[in-house]
Amino acid sequence: MFLLAGLAFTGVLWWGTAGALDRQIDAAIRADAMALAERWRDAGDQAVADAIGERLALDAENQTLYLLSAPSGQRLAGNLEALPQGFAPDVQWYGMSLERDGIPGEARLFVLPLPDGSRLAVGRDVEEKLRLRALLTEGLAWSAGVALLFAFAGAALLRRALERRLAPVTATAALIAGGDLSPRVPLSGREDEFEALGHSMNTMLDRIAHLMEGVRGVSDAIAHDLRTPIARARNRLEEALANADDPAALHSALERGIADLDNVTRVFQAVLRIAEVEAGARRAAFAPVDLVPLLEDAAELYGATAEENGQTLRTEWPAALPLTGDRDLLLQALANLLDNAVKFTPDGGSILLKAELLEDAIVVRVSDQGPGLSLEDRERVGERFFRADSSRNTPGSGLGLSLVRAVVQLHGGTLWFDEGHGESLDKPGLAVCFRLPLA
Repeated sequence: MFLLAGLAFTGVLWWGTAGALDRQIDAAIRADAMALAERWRDAGDQAVADAIGERLALDAENQTLYLLSAPSGQRLAGNLEALPQGFAPDVQWYGMSLERDGIPGEARLFVLPLPDGSRLAVGRDVEEKLRLRALLTEGLAWSAGVALLFAFAGAALLRRALERRLAPVTATAALIAGGDLSPRVPLSGREDEFEALGHSMNTMLDRIAHLMEGVRGVSDAIAHDLRTPIARARNRLEEALANADDPAALHSALERGIADLDNVTRVFQAVLRIAEVEAGARRAAFAPVDLVPLLEDAAELYGATAEENGQTLRTEWPAALPLTGDRDLLLQALANLLDNAVKFTPDGGSILLKAELLEDAIVVRVSDQGPGLSLEDRERVGERFFRADSSRNTPGSGLGLSLVRAVVQLHGGTLWFDEGHGESLDKPGLAVCFRLPLA
């Protein structure tokens, strides 16, 4: 770009100087020839000859050239002996070589035919102009050469500067490619584009490290949480084998073993469902849906369970809650939240299922009167297989809220936790809230 700009500047400079000189000379020659032709129309050959003599007498630098020739070709006036070689009647401008005082030179000549067949030639010695143009051309050529050197030197310096600024990013990427996820791009504090790139890479690496840690955590959790039911199922089968002679004991042991293996299957199905949702595979099933019927179905299903436990399920929502989403996933998320609320709310407690329509979103709140969660646990709840200390003795695998979080994120929403409506310090309750955008 620098070189192209320099060439464009050189071209404009050439056109404005050397080109202007040529145009100026041609304009002066033409104007002089037209003035003499007008003089010829007024007074004839003799008047033109007198005018040429006057002009030559005033030309101290001997730069002008004139020739007035008769129709026969005889020279009538001027300091040129004859028309230039290669003269053609239909050509007016000529360049010719001449020798003045033993010095060769170049001239620019304009030949104008007169009505009676005579010819008037007017010219200028342009040798000095040619030398000036050659000098200008040489200067521009040297300038272009220097500009070329500056262009390549500047490109080399710019490349070196870019490599130096990108070296930390390259080195960090090489370490990451080697399997070490701990390095981060060092930041210089310049707040420029490279700093923004470093921030983005560090954020990406933090996210990757978090996901990898989550994968390791999920692997550990699967190994830990599935070990017990698998071991229990194995013990049941061994017990069945030992009591093979007792059909009733054998049947009971096999039923309990099958139930334990069903629990293992449900865990794997939940993990796969969460992975499917987080991958966005269910986005193709999005369609306009009213959330109110889903709330009613979930409340009807878990209202009966709550009533059996002596609990009260209170509901509150407007007449319609239209949005775009996956009906089955939304119903599953509501069911998981109500299942947790029923599970952790003590007998005689109450559960609140509330939804409200805002200007650009729908906010759903499921509140219970259970033991609640500490601030530290709230930061981790929603991770796969995570279970707070207060819920260790309750059935479950720690995947319910993980699925809820995945469903909410799939719909472009946000999930957060708040205080419930518990009536005591040891039972503060927990409120799980999520916000779904209408668009």
